[in-house]
Order: sequence, then C-alpha cells, then structure tokens
Amino acid sequence: MSKKKLSESVGWSEANGRRWVKQFKEYIPNIKEGNKVFYTEDSKRILAIIKKMSEQGLSSSEILDSFKLEGIPSTDVEINKAVEKNILKSSNTYNKDIAETIPNQKEIVLPFLTLLKDKKAWTTTMLNQGVADYFSLNEEQKNVTYPNSKDSIFTHRMRSTRYRLKKQGFIDEVSKFTYQITDEGLELLAENEQDIHEEIEELEKVIDPFDVIQDKVQEIENELINDLLEHLKQAHWRRLETIVVELMTAMGYGDGEVTEKTNDGGLDGIIKEDKLGLDNIYLQAKKWGNSVGRPDVMSFSGALDAKGARKGIFITTSSFTTGAKEYVERLESKKIILIDGKKLAKLMIENNIGVNVKKKLVIKEVDFSYFEGE
Repeated sequence: MSKKKLSESVGWSEANGRRWVKQFKEYIPNIKEGNKVFYTEDSKRILAIIKKMSEQGLSSSEILDSFKLEGIPSTDVEINKAVEKNILKSSNTYNKDIAETIPNQKEIVLPFLTLLKDKKAWTTTMLNQGVADYFSLNEEQKNVTYPNSKDSIFTHRMRSTRYRLKKQGFIDEVSKFTYQITDEGLELLAENEQDIHEEIEELEKVIDPFDVIQDKVQEIENELINDLLEHLKQAHWRRLETIVVELMTAMGYGDGEVTEKTNDGGLDGIIKEDKLGLDNIYLQAKKWGNSVGRPDVMSFSGALDAKGARKGIFITTSSFTTGAKEYVERLESKKIILIDGKKLAKLMIENNIGVNVKKKLVIKEVDFSYFEGE
C-alpha cells in the first residue's frame, strides 16, 4: 500500500501519517519498486502501535526511546506496560531523600561483577534487576530522576558502571545490551579486599564520553528552551494560536484548526480526533505575564461545557498556580491538560515545531548480527 493508504488505514491524515512514518522509518518496513515505496500489513501493524502509544500520551521521542530500549510491543498488555513505564519515568521528579539512598558506582561494582561470576551472558535488564535486588531497591528508588531530567539515577549509574568495567577489560559486550565477565574480571573478584578497593578507585577515573555529550546536549537544550520561550512571548497572539494547533497536530492528536474569533466562545483552536469531528479537543492559548490562576481555568472549563466537550488543553507562555493545578486534578466529567511555557517549548523541540536541525551528530555502534553465521 502507498504511504497515503498506510496513514489512512490507522486513522491518520496523509500529512500526519507521513510525519510519523518519517520519524520511525527504521522500524516501519517497506518495499521499494523502482522509485516507489510501498508498505505492508506489518507496516500497518507497527504504525497502529505507534498511534496507540501516542494517543496514550507519549511523545514521538519517548516512543522511539521505548522501541530502542525495550523493542516494539506486540500485544495490548505490552503496549500498556511500555506506556506506564514511560509515564512513571516522566512523573518521577528529583527527591533528595530518595536519591541519597541510591548506591553509588563504587558500591555497585562488586555486586555487578558477582552476578556475572557464573560466566553466563546477562542482559542489561537482568543486571539492573539483579543489582536492584541486591540493594533491596523499591520502584521509587529505581525510578527517581536527576533534577530537571528524565534520566533515572539508578539506571544512569548502572550504565556508567558497565562502561567503566568494559573499558578496563573486566567485562565484554557479547551482543547488544548483553555482557559476560572476562578472565580479568574473575581475577579481580579473587583479589584481596585492598587490591579490589584500589581497582575500584581506578575505575572512578574512567570518564564515559556519553555523559559529557549528554551534559552538553542538556545545556544546549536548556538554552534553546529559553530562546523559544522568549520568541513565544513576543509572537502575535494570533500566531501563538496557530503554533499550538500545529503542535497538537504534529503530536498526532488529529487535524486541527484555529477558531474564528467572532464565534469562538473563548476557545482558540479545535483538534478533530476523527474525520467527522465526533470527538474534539478544544484549545486555549494565552500569553500571560503572571501565573494563570484557578478562575481563568474555570472559565475555560465553562467554555468546554458550552460546547459539550470532554477534553481541553490550556496553554500559557507563563505558568499555572497551585490552585489551577488542583482544580483540574479534581475534575471528573472532563479532562483538562495544563501546559506551561517551558513544557510548551520542550514539546515544540520534540516535535520539530519552530526549530531547525543545526547539526546532526551520528554515533555508531557495532552491529552484532552482522557477524553472526558461517
């Protein structure tokens, strides 16, 4: 089937489908016939999975990360687990008290190598769980993140430990995300306590270049978020409405349009989740100097009632008060999502709205499957 037919088969417009197919081209199979590209039923299956994960609130980058780390889910149960895992990760914020209970890399090394002592191949998932069990870590401890980051402290420390042990020759990566202990690693475990301590101290000097890159990327992204926010605040109010409609459409929620100002009922945009407009999401986008409070959100809620709507998104270039957030959390008959300025800028970056690629850095790794077979 064509790309247009593929898009329509899962309920997306051609433009929307093209955008998602392009982002997930490495995961969506295709058949080339001359200059034309066609798609199969398997392509449709995978695109439907992507759409389902998107509809449950995951961004394209979050879905890509999930595919890279966990593979493509094949059942509704697996899809739900992948979504829940990402939601749990994004909802976990920095908690100093919990963060201080996470073992550091020096403490992780010996339990890590001891798990591999059986000389068998261990996947990263097995190793993470094994070390977590050793330290009796609960879900909260395993998922607590660094400040202003989605990166789990525990997962990051496990990743750094793997890198350092591999760099020093104590473990080998025998296939993708799978490790085995080396003779040097076994010799280290057989050393006396003092020698082991000295080796672990030496490991601390090994710096993972990915950590350096991630720190710099985060620094660049924070600067970009601030720049975008300034441009959003300076943009004409009508342009802001167009931007948020484009963003919601790019995120895969459906086809959107800016409302007519003479009859918008206080609403700035509509996203039609289906072709007939049977289920609509209404938008309000405002430039505010101060935080948006409960009265403004209540007014938006009333405008939704007038339309008989159950879904709304309130977007501001500033922030929301605690009262506004508490109000939407208590709503039962409808769902209102609040997006503040920083979240808006982040979503624009994730979905390539208002930004261009300045430079693309490609980091390659060994394709283990390439060397398999006789």
